[in-house]
Amino acid sequence: MKTLSIVVPCFNEEEAVFLFYEETKKILQKMKNGENEKSKIESFEFVFVDDGSSDKTLDALRQISNKDENVHYLSFSRNFGKEAALFAGLSKSDGEYVAVMDADLQDPPSLLPEMLFAIQNEGYDCAATRRVTRKNEPPVRSFFARRFYKIMGKLSNVPVVDGARDFRLMTKKFKDAVLSLSERNRFTKGIFPWVGFKTKWFDYENVERVAGKTKWSFWKLFLYSIDGIIGFSTKPLVFSAVVGVVSIFASLALILFIIIRRIIFGDPVQGWASLVCFITFFAGLQLTALGIVGLYISKIYTEVKQRPLYVIQEEK
Repeated sequence: MKTLSIVVPCFNEEEAVFLFYEETKKILQKMKNGENEKSKIESFEFVFVDDGSSDKTLDALRQISNKDENVHYLSFSRNFGKEAALFAGLSKSDGEYVAVMDADLQDPPSLLPEMLFAIQNEGYDCAATRRVTRKNEPPVRSFFARRFYKIMGKLSNVPVVDGARDFRLMTKKFKDAVLSLSERNRFTKGIFPWVGFKTKWFDYENVERVAGKTKWSFWKLFLYSIDGIIGFSTKPLVFSAVVGVVSIFASLALILFIIIRRIIFGDPVQGWASLVCFITFFAGLQLTALGIVGLYISKIYTEVKQRPLYVIQEEK
């Protein structure tokens, strides 16, 4: 029976934050009072992180914190991104157990007792969740999401589970391991499996947002997926090198073919159109390879500057 911390990153969630707080507190109160036989806690706390919201999310957090001493919050000076908010929330949490959840109630609080039971009684260090369906999600987004997980599965050195959510409940030891990775280019879905430990997965069907709209556009998700691939795999660099070597041998074979044809048949060199196509094709390969290398260099550039992940404007 120990303290459970709930870390909640928020960005423009003024419509959802009250609903999330009330719904989750009901579950936590039952766990504290011993009404839930699966798992019990001695106390709980909320750690909300306002990621530079432009609406009244911060006002809502102030109201909740003023009436409940178990509610704490951080407010960033601007929007630094969900990864920074997660890192800040984990750093501020004091519980022996820590759960990471979204404020839109797409992460069912009802799973918390079962997840904690797995840690307290089954010897797991982390209880993670994944969606088994993408009901009510745009088909195009679902298609590219599945392709991303397949690509990550082949390229990454760590297992990234299809449909994995950030919704996790972990021990303090697991949390400390995650925080020990202080890189600026963070991809939590890769960091969680990278640190290892024993993890149990819980499946659930997709749940619609309780209020508001998603803050993840297709472009943001695309850039996030690129960060994930670059952050946990060097195979794109190997791929670009292999393509370069294959291109060299292909061009040598083509040169040899032209020479032999000239010697045997006496044909003048022809095919300016095909030559232009070849030049364009190989120029594209070169630019692609340079782009891949450039992405890795940009990440190195960000890391060596050692800028802080976030700046706190207000804290309670």
